[in-house]
Amino acid sequence: MTLELRDTKDDLGKAISDRLVTEIVAAQRDRGVAHIVLTGGSMGGLSLQSLPSADDIDWSNVHFWWGDERFVPAGAADRNDLEADKAALHALPVPAENIHRVAGPEHVADVESAASAYSAAIRAPKAGDGMFDIVMLGMGPDGHVASLFPHHPAQRTEDAIAIAVHDSPKPPPDRVSLTFECLNRSRQVWLLVAGDEKAEAVAAAHAPDADRWDVPAAGVRGADDTVWWLDAAAAAKLPGTE
Repeated sequence: MTLELRDTKDDLGKAISDRLVTEIVAAQRDRGVAHIVLTGGSMGGLSLQSLPSADDIDWSNVHFWWGDERFVPAGAADRNDLEADKAALHALPVPAENIHRVAGPEHVADVESAASAYSAAIRAPKAGDGMFDIVMLGMGPDGHVASLFPHHPAQRTEDAIAIAVHDSPKPPPDRVSLTFECLNRSRQVWLLVAGDEKAEAVAAAHAPDADRWDVPAAGVRGADDTVWWLDAAAAAKLPGTE
């Protein structure tokens, strides 16, 4: 596990986006293609700010995915992909078929169908060796990641890639989420966390006895590295940072 600490949220976002460019270039050098899982929210947008000016990336061989998505129509304010579109995707020459969005209710009958279609896309040969290069995740003040919430039965799903989540404690209630098994099939997992309202959950996730049932963020691990990107406020309750 690696800790990357920055003083402010803006400093954190810039550091993440610069590193993301470096890692995409490295993935393409080593494997010819990069598979990146994006997250929503303000940190998700900040993480993409350096991409439009990156000159060394072959955009025809970058695939973008999402760790979860709210089951609402395309363009709705609650969609996680909306922030990425506004932040960078609209400015990148990425083939449309390389941007793997979760289907909304205008395309499929229900959230189960959306989860099934998303699972099929991840299984497809174009997904490479089945591993993501980087999974970026935000974390809520309750410690949730993607749409895997504390004490929610969706956490317990096994032998699945993407699942339907109902009765989310945070609206909207219906979502599609990657499972722990899928999230952990990645070379690197990055947790992007800013703000003092997240400090308790950050500390809980780093406790030696942390259980993902209570703190889902404790349950994600990259095969090569797990990187916690924290601003000073989010890191304030970690041992040695008080």
